[in-house]
Amino acid sequence: MARGEFASRKLKKDRKRHRRLEKAWKRRAYGIKDRYDPLEGAPQARGLVIKKEGKEQKQPHSGIVKCVRVQLAKNGRKVSAHVPRDKAITKIDEHDEVVIEGLGGSQRGQMGSIPGVRFRVVSVNGVSLEELRTGRKEKPKR
Repeated sequence: MARGEFASRKLKKDRKRHRRLEKAWKRRAYGIKDRYDPLEGAPQARGLVIKKEGKEQKQPHSGIVKCVRVQLAKNGRKVSAHVPRDKAITKIDEHDEVVIEGLGGSQRGQMGSIPGVRFRVVSVNGVSLEELRTGRKEKPKR
């Protein structure tokens, strides 16, 4: 590695050449997030529930995580979304309109031991899921 008094040109050139090995730079330069992000850069998205499903957790945890399969309104993509807390899955039916947001795993990935689930349900038919779950509000009838 160049360390001399006049080595700045070589250092700069080498740094530029090895930039593509950095994950953050690669994601930014090649637009990887835009390409693979179903929400297309938005913090939340609306969609229809296609089906309710239970997913098994990865090792070393055991248990079934309650999820819903959601078809997004903005682009028609299908994603899995986690339904947080006790008995919350009972408040969601098929063909309900839900709002989902990112789960917040590292590097926009899955969180913890939930395989392939990157989103969570925030509200159902315009009512907060937490208020439905605690019984403070009722789900509007269509």
